[in-house]
Amino acid sequence: MSVAIKSQREIELMREAGKILFEVHEELARMIKPGITTWDIDNRGRKLIEGYGCTPSFLNYNGYPASICVSVNEEVVHGIPSRKHILKEGDIVSLDAGVIYKGYHSDAARTYGVGKISDAAQKLINVTKQCFFEGIKFAKEGSHLHEISAAIGAYAESFGYGVVRDLVGHGVGSALHEDPQVPNFKQETRGMRLKAGMTLAIEPMINAGRYNVKWLDDDWTVVTTDGSLSAHYENTVLITDGEPEILSLR
Repeated sequence: MSVAIKSQREIELMREAGKILFEVHEELARMIKPGITTWDIDNRGRKLIEGYGCTPSFLNYNGYPASICVSVNEEVVHGIPSRKHILKEGDIVSLDAGVIYKGYHSDAARTYGVGKISDAAQKLINVTKQCFFEGIKFAKEGSHLHEISAAIGAYAESFGYGVVRDLVGHGVGSALHEDPQVPNFKQETRGMRLKAGMTLAIEPMINAGRYNVKWLDDDWTVVTTDGSLSAHYENTVLITDGEPEILSLR
């Protein structure tokens, strides 16, 4: 496995991509409310990304037809936006977005409540976000990749949640998906030793019920098999010789 160590120039470009993606997510978060469609979110996201002079990472990626993956309730990831899918009070919605800035990607996801949501749904969102921060305690030079995986999985499972097995995080840079894969659950090996200059998209995908998922007939949308809610939280992370730098947070 060849994992790219980014040059200072590449890191600067990815920093800028991350700043732009952060602003896109902030804008999209402000529009989440009952009555809007998932298409409205995608349409706004595409215009925002292009307004920054960037290209949406996801649009036409392997045939994906939209710029923002909009996944509602039991949809884990890769939900396809639709004018017919109207958000309603109590839903939760995951937005996964990426931008390409001068040839380099940033990738990040957030899950939001729509209007007033249940305490259980809010807890799932909060725990999923914290899983990311538990994981990146080990995202530094000299640590092993699967220490990140084990920390994410252990935290989620301590709440009785299911950690999705069929989808993982990944390296990111001049390609949206690069080596290495970054699982969100404990592995049998320690994994590769991390080096400064690696850039990873670390993305816990956590189900309120069991970890099992399935793909719908559109070949994109992934849902929980038991119909339980799912949350997603992701950032693009730079490995350094000290604390990790989260490129897609301000």
